[in-house]
Amino acid sequence: MKFLATLMLLLVIGAACAASVIYRPYGRSTETFVDIAPGTGTEAIGAQLEKSGVIRSQYGFDVLRLVKGGTLKAGEYRFDHPVPMTDVYERLLHGDVYTQALTIPEGYNIFDIAQAVEAAGLGKRDAFLAAERQHTELILAWQPPGGPQPESLEGYLFPDTYQFSRHVTPLQILSAMVRRFHQETSQLGLNSDVARTVTMASLIEKEVSHDAERPLVAGVFANRLAKGIPLATDPTVVYAALLENRWRGTIYASDLQSPSLYNTYKHAGLPPGPICNPGLAALHAAMRPAKTDYLYFVSDAAGHSRFSATLKEHNVQVQAYRQAQK
Repeated sequence: MKFLATLMLLLVIGAACAASVIYRPYGRSTETFVDIAPGTGTEAIGAQLEKSGVIRSQYGFDVLRLVKGGTLKAGEYRFDHPVPMTDVYERLLHGDVYTQALTIPEGYNIFDIAQAVEAAGLGKRDAFLAAERQHTELILAWQPPGGPQPESLEGYLFPDTYQFSRHVTPLQILSAMVRRFHQETSQLGLNSDVARTVTMASLIEKEVSHDAERPLVAGVFANRLAKGIPLATDPTVVYAALLENRWRGTIYASDLQSPSLYNTYKHAGLPPGPICNPGLAALHAAMRPAKTDYLYFVSDAAGHSRFSATLKEHNVQVQAYRQAQK
């Protein structure tokens, strides 16, 4: 009888110790990352977590595995305060891996995106730019048959907020953005003449910020293209300078004389490709431009666009804008 009482006492003490190991919060209060490689067994995961100071004991982790079961997910996990071992186990069970947010606003070009990638700690700017020029196979399906091969993924890196691991590669980032472009444009109904539409949308995105005015701007561009009138849009001149690494923060007379095919003051028609990555509103406007007789537009003091059918009307609008600027 005394033996049984002693045994029961030992079992109670053991259970209490196990419960303390498993349920009492433990861990570092400083940011700690644990990267679980694919194929790592549960025992090895427990040992890795203990070594990193996230849990008290790998053996307690083994007990949880026997009780809870399930498949633990590989990936990088972030811990920054003490928690019960059960919480750690649940996070790995549900794959609550650490990711870094990357937000790409509408109108960002490849240079802006590359800088955002570097600022988010997801890679180097130059490596991203090299990859987006190298992997144009990602968008070949949308290029016109027999046309020139794209030199860049510009236009097809869909603006959105993405979540990436810190170990993501430039190709994985690019693939995710192009995949999102495909998803969004498919829902929009963009399935023909994609390259031309995206190029047009990129000009609209850069020229106007008010969604209601985008179809009108698209209509101006469509009218000028139909009449063979150069689009004469400043953002293309800026983009030409960016491509040639000579952008100085403002447009100079020499920029307007640039022989670049992106200079829509010198060359009629659309530029060779997109100049930024447009959002849904600009893409929708490019697909359905407003039918008007407008050939010109200029911003007013409030940032809205004023539209004109004749050069005379346009010059009056320009003069009003300059007066407002003064």
